[in-house]
Amino acid sequence: MVLAGRARGGRVALRTAPQRRRGVARTLADRGAVRSRATLEDENKSKGEGKSENENESENENVPWPECEYSFTAKGSSGVEGPSTPSSVAVLAVSNFRKEWQALREWQASRKDLELTQDSGYYDEGSSGPGGGAFELGSMGDEELCVTFEDQLKKLTLDAEGIYERELKRQKDGDYFKKKSWIIKGPYIVLCWALDRLYGKDRPIQRFWLLETVARMPYFSYISMLHLYETLGWWRKGAAVKSVHFAEEWNEFNHLLIMESLGGDDSWIDRFAGYHGAIVYYWVLNLLWLISPYLAYQFSELLENHAVDTYSQFVDENEELLRTLPAPAVAKNYYQNEDLYMFDEFQTSRSSAASRRRPQINTLYDTFSNIRDDELEHVKTMVACQNTNKSVRSPHQSR
Repeated sequence: MVLAGRARGGRVALRTAPQRRRGVARTLADRGAVRSRATLEDENKSKGEGKSENENESENENVPWPECEYSFTAKGSSGVEGPSTPSSVAVLAVSNFRKEWQALREWQASRKDLELTQDSGYYDEGSSGPGGGAFELGSMGDEELCVTFEDQLKKLTLDAEGIYERELKRQKDGDYFKKKSWIIKGPYIVLCWALDRLYGKDRPIQRFWLLETVARMPYFSYISMLHLYETLGWWRKGAAVKSVHFAEEWNEFNHLLIMESLGGDDSWIDRFAGYHGAIVYYWVLNLLWLISPYLAYQFSELLENHAVDTYSQFVDENEELLRTLPAPAVAKNYYQNEDLYMFDEFQTSRSSAASRRRPQINTLYDTFSNIRDDELEHVKTMVACQNTNKSVRSPHQSR
């Protein structure tokens, strides 16, 4: 049983999940009715009278939701807001340790409080305790809507077997996996096995957050190594591709912000695994690059293809629910920004202006579908980087 508390008149009213769902249904109905009566006719006039009845019904389903933010990271000093120059490493390290330590203590305390409440037997599905009956009489505020939105996110699933089947199908097409070196296939298999066991079917957002935290490292590594080779006077022909890698890292960073906004970084253990795994991954990639840049790009190709399979499985598996949930503000800001130069920069397969993507982001289905498509563009770029006969350039450089 999930309980939500909200202060009222100096006391906290606890509400069960079924009560919140009944309340949110009433509130959404109220909001939809108000929108339908007050604005639908005006919208039809401004957008044209030739719309079908189905189109009007579809528009009427776009019930306004509040902006809900569940990110742990963005609430602290490591968020994207504030001055662009950081403090000293000592100040940042101490501040982060205090924040993480406090989060760990609060997590332990909240689990104890929840266990005590449930063990008391006072709040159950049919409880008429504080706030129980009165809750259904009124409408829900933005706070309750955000809590209910969080409950809906917990219904999302990701079937590891489905991902594996997609990968097997892709490997059979053209003997894809057989052509890869065992130097990279071994670590890749171990990594996929560990992810499937660390993140069960009911924790897809947390899995995506860890993946996006680690996914930024290859491009950071490639830029570092290309910069090193230039400094040593070894190699400067790959200077132009650094802008492509930076745009790829920027794209993965915005994927990370989306997962944070959905609560992917809420658990202390996920943050610990993601941050430390990313550091290890960065230095392993640097070493692999020194051995063979070709193998480094090939390893990233494997991982990006795995990401395509993972997001494809997630989108297909949860399509119905994803279409009913709103897109985070950070997703709209990234995909529908007025300046999409950085968004185009990493999509090396789309050299002409006519072929460039211009996503429309309204729901979580739109959001995750475009993340999947982004990962496919990364695959194409990694394949292009393995071609020793042709230089890789961004779409802006190709014109």
